[in-house]
Amino acid sequence: MPTSLPPPGPPSPALRVRGLRKAYGERTVLDGIDLTAPAGSVLALLGPNGAGKTTTVGVLSTLVPADGGSAEVAGHDVATAPAAVRAAIGVTGQACAVDDLLTPRENLTLTTRLLHLGRAAGRRRTDELLDLFELTDAAGRPAATLSGGMRRKLDLAMTLVGEPRVVFLDEPTTGLDPRSRRALWQVVRDLVTGGTTVLLTTQYLEEADQLADTVAVLDGGRIVAAGTPAELKRLVAGGSIRLHLPDGAAVAAAALAFPEGVRDEAALVLTLPGSGDPASVRAVLDRLERAAVPAEHVEVRTPGLDDVFLALTGAGAAAQGVSR
Repeated sequence: MPTSLPPPGPPSPALRVRGLRKAYGERTVLDGIDLTAPAGSVLALLGPNGAGKTTTVGVLSTLVPADGGSAEVAGHDVATAPAAVRAAIGVTGQACAVDDLLTPRENLTLTTRLLHLGRAAGRRRTDELLDLFELTDAAGRPAATLSGGMRRKLDLAMTLVGEPRVVFLDEPTTGLDPRSRRALWQVVRDLVTGGTTVLLTTQYLEEADQLADTVAVLDGGRIVAAGTPAELKRLVAGGSIRLHLPDGAAVAAAALAFPEGVRDEAALVLTLPGSGDPASVRAVLDRLERAAVPAEHVEVRTPGLDDVFLALTGAGAAAQGVSR
């Protein structure tokens, strides 16, 4: 009888890091970090300045040798198969790699030639990327004349010339206005929809919240927490229910009804501790009704990634009793 084959196992992750270490002299920058990202996902590396985010990108993109641990990118070991890793990745660093003396078309054409795409294929890829990033109208202008957002889009377009399977974005929206930042967010979403894996380092908490499937919080060279944005928010206490009141008399009446509340006389707000779940909100509304307090509206606030960041990094971690 023919032997049946076992069912295929789960696909290998696009990024797999175990015990990664890096030091510069006596200063330890990465102290045994672990990271995993499946294909077609966004892993956000969140942390303060000096936490080791850029060093992590440097090691995974083969630009910086690790001192210990292991790292695989797109199934290739960064230490033993660096050429295969480089063939599978694209990197957009903190410093823009655009040549300001060249036009967007010339920048992209130069990149296609460095990647040996051939003239016809290079022209097709250049046209595709100019269209994708809405740079066609500016394709013949020197890059120095472009806005910061357009130059950053061109920088990312150059990263994507070779259609990489894994893209490293090291604080890609720093210094951009909100409109340009959101435009780049959409580009990242489109990449992931197409199956690309993105490692994003950022200090913008909203950016990680908007884009990341998984967030790893890096501080002092260690991963102090990791999970989905929702999972990380549940690690931090701090939900509240805010009563917005019409006048000072209503604030005083609400304070009598809710002695646990914190008054803000200037803002006409009383803040109560609470998770914001339906039962808690219903109980607050019932007490308001019994006390005949005329609240204008009730605001529920749950912890965000900013609360997670402050609680888990630096002095905040010590205050929260977080072990690092």
